[in-house]
Amino acid sequence: MDLMNSNTHTSSTIKLNQASLFKLPDPVRIPAYDRQRLTNGIVHIGVGGFHRAHQALYLDNYAHQSSDSRWGICGVGLLEFDKRMRDALQAQDCLYTLVERSPATDNARVIGAITKYLFAPDNPQAVIDAMTDPKCRIVTLTITEGGYYYIEGSGELDANHPTIQHDLQHPESPIGVFGFLTAALDQRCRQGLEPFTVLSCDNLQGNGTIARKMLAAFATLRDRELGHWIAENVAFPNCMVDRITPATTPADIAMVADQFGIEDAYPVVAEPFLQWVVEDHFSAGRPELEAVGVQFTADVHPYEMMKIRLLNASHLLIGYLGTLMGYTNVHETMADPLIRQVVDRLMHEVTPTLQPVPGIDLDDYKQALIERFANPKIRDQLPRLCLNSAAKMPKFVLGSLRDALGQGGAIDYLSLTVAAWFRYLQGQDDQGNPIAIDDPMADILMQQARSGGSDPRPLLSLSEIFGDLSQSSRFVQAVTSHLRNLHELGAKETLINLGVNS
Repeated sequence: MDLMNSNTHTSSTIKLNQASLFKLPDPVRIPAYDRQRLTNGIVHIGVGGFHRAHQALYLDNYAHQSSDSRWGICGVGLLEFDKRMRDALQAQDCLYTLVERSPATDNARVIGAITKYLFAPDNPQAVIDAMTDPKCRIVTLTITEGGYYYIEGSGELDANHPTIQHDLQHPESPIGVFGFLTAALDQRCRQGLEPFTVLSCDNLQGNGTIARKMLAAFATLRDRELGHWIAENVAFPNCMVDRITPATTPADIAMVADQFGIEDAYPVVAEPFLQWVVEDHFSAGRPELEAVGVQFTADVHPYEMMKIRLLNASHLLIGYLGTLMGYTNVHETMADPLIRQVVDRLMHEVTPTLQPVPGIDLDDYKQALIERFANPKIRDQLPRLCLNSAAKMPKFVLGSLRDALGQGGAIDYLSLTVAAWFRYLQGQDDQGNPIAIDDPMADILMQQARSGGSDPRPLLSLSEIFGDLSQSSRFVQAVTSHLRNLHELGAKETLINLGVNS
């Protein structure tokens, strides 16, 4: 169902925009600051649900607490898919409703930190100009794990990707993130302006380090001196972000209208939990976000490892096993004692690969994750967890696997996660229902999965995903055993055979 065509308007709802803010019902918190005073010190590329429930919320809180008005957000969409966001936000003066849903209650507020939205295909130069403006001090990114054109096997930029090639050949009219960043930084360099900070907010371990390497590599292909200047002068802080934010559905739009009386074309729903840990390294200043709960640190790495290896890896296992067993939503999957226990065992297996995390009790953190996954109000859907798995698997699971193998530790549930993905890639669940594989590599993945059947070696041979892991006989044997059981017994009996109790 098309979000933009879902008809939720009734005579009792109020269409969201700046003029209607003070007409909204009392329980809905609205911006109490003067949005017209905000200048856009931040340009954000990739305005989706997560950005609007996370970074934009922190900046909205900051605008409420601080007289510092330099940190409004100019949102940018690069993809055709972003037309929906453009149409919704521009019609609503860039306002939207955020609903935090716990098992006990729903709380709604209107976020005002985004003051402008640019759809890059409409006017690429406007996006370059926004980032070249001296008032722009930070460019933040939520472009997904696959948006960095990073070859997992080599760690290098995928220079042959069509988007990269287009932007190298047409530097004045880019279509990809690195083309836009390079064009703006080139202009700032020529004008003698200090560079903005590039702050990746994607689920990549060392996200700032990867952003720096990929952007510098791209810029060097265009202009060697510019690439060197970017590598030497632009700050790329690493950061860890966390908030479960499912994709907006027509049911969410209807809920916002029914419960809060707001006609909002693109609200966002999120869990109550919220965390942002950032390396304190910026090129041109930053807002004092520690005042609103952001944790600044000299070393984000332990926090990144904790979140990616526990939360994101668990999400993949939940997604694959839940789909094979016929579930649709995360909370329904987590209500199955078999799934709940296998997720707990995966996290237990990963824990020895983690570093000590200052201020965090890992046992408490893992228990909180189980409860967060089980939140029935969020209605997170399994296809979202499984989306773009070829980019996620190396980043969320395979690092733990390599470390566990190096430590001589257990790999039972890490290898089960890989095997469950391979079984999922065959495109049919245990009941014989079709599974839609949504991944840029879907064709080759499904071809290798089907040709291999219960033999994982065709998929393990994809070195751009697995690197040299296929050389580990212990890993290959573990995946083979799990995949054979998933084929012959199905997911439920496989878990029971592992000693998981229902």
